[in-house]
Amino acid sequence: MRELRARWSALAAGIEAATPADRDRAVDALRALAILGVVLGHWLVTSLTAADGGLRGTSPLMHMPWLAPASWVFQTLAVFFLVGGHVAALGHASARERGIPYGAWVGQRLGRLFRPVTAVLVLWTVVAGGMLLGGAELGTVTTLVRLVLSPLWFLLVFGALTAATPLVARLHPLWPAAVVAGVDLWRFGPGGPEWIGWVNVAAGWLVPFTLGAAWSRGAFARRGRLLLLVAAAVAATGALVLWGGYPASMVGVPGAAVSNLNPPTLAAVAFGVAQCGLALLARDRLARLMRRPAAWARVALVNLSAMTVFLWHQTAMMAVTALGLLLPGRLPGLHTAPDSVGWIAARVLWLPVFAAALGLCWAAFRIHEQDRRSRSAAVTAARRVPGPSAEEITHA
Repeated sequence: MRELRARWSALAAGIEAATPADRDRAVDALRALAILGVVLGHWLVTSLTAADGGLRGTSPLMHMPWLAPASWVFQTLAVFFLVGGHVAALGHASARERGIPYGAWVGQRLGRLFRPVTAVLVLWTVVAGGMLLGGAELGTVTTLVRLVLSPLWFLLVFGALTAATPLVARLHPLWPAAVVAGVDLWRFGPGGPEWIGWVNVAAGWLVPFTLGAAWSRGAFARRGRLLLLVAAAVAATGALVLWGGYPASMVGVPGAAVSNLNPPTLAAVAFGVAQCGLALLARDRLARLMRRPAAWARVALVNLSAMTVFLWHQTAMMAVTALGLLLPGRLPGLHTAPDSVGWIAARVLWLPVFAAALGLCWAAFRIHEQDRRSRSAAVTAARRVPGPSAEEITHA
């Protein structure tokens, strides 16, 4: 135990030494919290139950709607788009000042985002094909593949907004919010077409992205302005849920007539604005916390492999669920229906197991998140100090 502590202290010291002095660590902390919120949220509200000789996806929110407030904590995608808009706006402005052409800048940004996707697609193509050839039920294979691929929509939208940074960086967040409101009025009005809601996939996530760009310009330097933003967004969210007919859950619920997330609704956008405001209010406290080498080391390590963690967390959960089927009986919280408080307690106990499986996926696939330059820097750094290189952290 003492040796492990010594190794961790050495690693934290190496990361601290490799971090550039001007690094805004609060931004990295918000990104890490957003990714971990999504991971924990999926592990808690996604359940694979054994039925008809296969696996079917369901959710505790379907059986216990009083759990909806849990989605308010773990649906943190708006914060990720906030940070993305902030970093993209600053990065593009810096690239222009240094004479770096748009193509080179966006290529580097999108390469880091999509490079790890290839490994996921290749592995699951092989796995799905092998399962079908081995006689697995089509419904089971479809359920598993859908869980793996469904988070990829987020990367497509995030990548498109990142590529459009020069066009949208100075767009006021009220404009895309107005589009979302107009689309919802049309969609939920008499005879409104359901397909029009998909316009909000771009407009809805553009709201926190442009909030992040405004943050990069110093728009939220005053705490009073942030408090007013949060109060207005909370009031709007409450009014839309209580009197506007929007669901209380901020994630999709199987079988529900309306989802706040797929596609985003005005309630989800208002909620996301409130969440972004709270995140900005917390940034000074996070900055102070990140001065501690141990806390900063954890955040830096998550950021170095954020996409790997995001892309493989569902695979880790499904691997544990599938291996559990080899044991006699149905394991509580893993294969049983998520319809009781007992299931929640059992599920919480499975979280460390999911985390361990994700750790194995991280060790195997994190290399795909690094370009050749970062890989070379990592090898060099490993020979010098027990931590990532400054170049790796800078490009995280």
